[in-house]
Amino acid sequence: MRYFICIAEELHFGNAAQRLGISQPPLSQQIRALEDELGVRLFDRTSRRVRLTEAGAHFLPQARETLVQAERAAQAARLAHSGEIGRLSLGFSPSVPFIPHVVDALARFRQAFPSVTVELNELPREEQIAGVERRTLDLGILRSFGSLNLPPQMETLHLQREGMMLAMRRDHPLATRERDPVLADIEGEPLILLGALNGAGFNDVLMAHCAQLGFRPHVTLEAGSFATLVGLTAAGLGITILSRSLARLNVDTLAFRHIDMPFASELLMFHLRGASPTTLNFRKLLAEPLAERPT
Repeated sequence: MRYFICIAEELHFGNAAQRLGISQPPLSQQIRALEDELGVRLFDRTSRRVRLTEAGAHFLPQARETLVQAERAAQAARLAHSGEIGRLSLGFSPSVPFIPHVVDALARFRQAFPSVTVELNELPREEQIAGVERRTLDLGILRSFGSLNLPPQMETLHLQREGMMLAMRRDHPLATRERDPVLADIEGEPLILLGALNGAGFNDVLMAHCAQLGFRPHVTLEAGSFATLVGLTAAGLGITILSRSLARLNVDTLAFRHIDMPFASELLMFHLRGASPTTLNFRKLLAEPLAERPT
């Protein structure tokens, strides 16, 4: 079609061949093959002149449109291959939006790849894992407070490992004590936790370590959302335990104290092997600040 359009514009086989950078015989052969395929003559040609037939005149605008669409299709394929168009469906745990490293990566991704549709889904841990396995999610970002057995076809990127903080109203005795609290100090205290569905396994790990110390925490409420957990703690209805990064929350009535725990909070991203280009682009943005951290 490119050859046909060039001849239609030049109305001269020799000039068209020169413009296309080929010799004239192959050009003539290609046009004859096109005419044979279509079953019509596209050009009237004599030793003196070349002109479009009626069929050729009608074929010309369609051929031009076809080439434009073909280039669009090729460009779409190239952009998809490089992850510049498409979709990124991300699952995340309730506390993830409070992590500057992750939020910054999302902002930079939107700036770098404005044509990618980003879908954000706040989901419990097990739903994230199932969604990535079923490919309804491209990746997940979750917290873990112990060993996490992901399916072998998944790859992970560890984003953060941090200690824990005890959160309470500023007038709580544990907020003003000289020494930092330890796990045994929560015995008998009204404790507010996230419900097990959103707790990323924290509740089970906490109960197991408290049992080793010989007591069971007094859980007064399992909150259905992170906002409820923080709000009720700020209101003085109980204390709670959060990952260290969440101590950045600017709530006037809350106080945070480091609490020595026998386990840490880990934040990780996971996706299937052979992930989509959009997923790999986002992973690269998440990994860049990690490479800059001192070892």
